[in-house]
Amino acid sequence: MACISNETEDQPQTGEVGLNVPIDTADADSMRLFLGERLAPLVLLIAACALPLALLRFVGHYMVMPGLAVHFVGVGVSALAAGLAALALTFVGVQRNDGRVVLVGTGFTVMAGLLAIHGLATPGVLVGQNGVISLTGAATLPIGGGILALSALPALRRPQRMRTLLVLQASALVGVLGLGVLGMAIPSLVPPVPTPGSPAAIAALFVGVFFYGVLVLRALKTYLLTQRYLDLAAVIGLAWLASALPGALLLSFMDLGWWLGHLFELAGIAIVGATVAIDIHRAAQSRPLLGDFRAAELVAQEEAFLGARVRALTQRLADKDESTEEHTRRVALRAVQVGEELGLAPNRLRSLAIGGLLHDIGKLSVPEHILKKPAALDEDEFALIKRHPQWGVKLLRELGGFTPGVLELVHSHHERLDGKGYPRSLRESELSLDTRILTVCDVYDALVSPRVYRGAWSQEAALALLRDEIGAAFDARCVSALERVLLGEQPEPSVVTFRLAAASG
Repeated sequence: MACISNETEDQPQTGEVGLNVPIDTADADSMRLFLGERLAPLVLLIAACALPLALLRFVGHYMVMPGLAVHFVGVGVSALAAGLAALALTFVGVQRNDGRVVLVGTGFTVMAGLLAIHGLATPGVLVGQNGVISLTGAATLPIGGGILALSALPALRRPQRMRTLLVLQASALVGVLGLGVLGMAIPSLVPPVPTPGSPAAIAALFVGVFFYGVLVLRALKTYLLTQRYLDLAAVIGLAWLASALPGALLLSFMDLGWWLGHLFELAGIAIVGATVAIDIHRAAQSRPLLGDFRAAELVAQEEAFLGARVRALTQRLADKDESTEEHTRRVALRAVQVGEELGLAPNRLRSLAIGGLLHDIGKLSVPEHILKKPAALDEDEFALIKRHPQWGVKLLRELGGFTPGVLELVHSHHERLDGKGYPRSLRESELSLDTRILTVCDVYDALVSPRVYRGAWSQEAALALLRDEIGAAFDARCVSALERVLLGEQPEPSVVTFRLAAASG
């Protein structure tokens, strides 16, 4: 590796790290990546969610007279899609003894049953006028949304009695189909309620919007952490299911909006069903519906959720100095845990995960004999080590595509509140909460980890030092949050243990 100890900060790095990419080119690449990874999904999400509302608002009341066979066939396709999703989810859930997956399958089962009855009850096709078509049309989305919303219950992750859930699913399906058969055989049993726009219909509308609102927020939180298009599709699919509610509950079959509602219902079921199926094929859970995706999982599975570039950089660091790579992974894990404890938004937690994994990436430019020296560093060696934040930022800027928040974390993780840190001697007012979190976690892990020239500190001793330096080096909120995170972990997890737990779902 080329020695870089005599290079200035402004010179392009060469050798192991330098890519000799002009800064203006790197900035252009960063802008293109920002447009592709940040702005484009936001525009797509807004446009997709606004489309059904705009159509309902501007053309929803147009009078139409399509043949009843269109309703019969269209709803039948929706029921078939929901039914297939229900069967697949239930089968996988039973195989994995996962009650959440089975409950999601139950939601699709109930929707499939209601849709099937709704389609079969189309007047003039198989039966005459009946009230079943109104009742099932109004109940499908609110009831299905309510069942899907229950999937976040922690008790369902590994239920003790899978058979109970299966019995409930079968009972619900039998009840729905039984009601439909009786209602169509004896139309007087089921009155045509709720009528469009009635108080009962409005109440069902609010209930459905509440359930799908919960589901959309869960899915959106997951997407903001993962930034996967698959999770974005789940948000759109759930939003389309919610947008189908006004047409189903406020308009009649002679209104275009009523038919558009059926269209978005079909599309929403297909999208959500597909995303759930793909997720379950790849992993153990469909995280957008459950809403329990944690920022720590970004650290455990960085290639899947943070991208190949981050994984490639951490792998290069591991190839040079495995102990440094393990340190960065532990620091990133601690940082996102502390960030969640302090209530940081998902996008900031994602930056913390990336910044934590890459905060020491500048050590790729530090000679190996210094990184692995079996003794304390002398002044010249320490002066060289102190340049690794600048070298890290330089590398990430050359690569392009990293947010300013990530670059700031890499650049400032050795700064102190009193201005005595390095490399820029920043003071308290110049340090973000995210940087303060990373600094505390970095120092804590460095203390409790063994070094070739000293043994590991105890957790109590490390925390005592952090407390002593509150106000001078460390933020009190971050130290307290770290203590709460550590207090909730018995025993303290290793990186290997966390990876195994994340892989098993």
